[in-house]
Amino acid sequence: MKRRITRMTTVAGATLLLAACSSMNLDVLSFGGIKEQNTSRPPAGATAYQCDANKRLFVRYLDNGAATWVILPGREFRLNKTTSAAGTRYSNGSDTLELKDGGATLSDGATVTHADCKASSS
Repeated sequence: MKRRITRMTTVAGATLLLAACSSMNLDVLSFGGIKEQNTSRPPAGATAYQCDANKRLFVRYLDNGAATWVILPGREFRLNKTTSAAGTRYSNGSDTLELKDGGATLSDGATVTHADCKASSS
């Protein structure tokens, strides 16, 4: 019985660790401390979006549009394309990026974090 509980605990721990890695900024693990993302210009291959409240986000499309890599100050994460009635939607189960008519909205669960985002030239 003890061996079965240990295996279950190991599987549960590994699952939680993998889930946490999906939105973790790996720069935190570097020996030099936290590396700040330069948000003054788009990263290579990314589209810059200017949002309400002077917020910005960058989106890099992966696998011919099947996924995106969202880049925020201090956080980067992947979203996979999902079905949507209108526009295009990418999600990882908690974060959602909705694209429609050249605009974007980023949500963390039910909370909209980046609203009325428009693609910008820089």
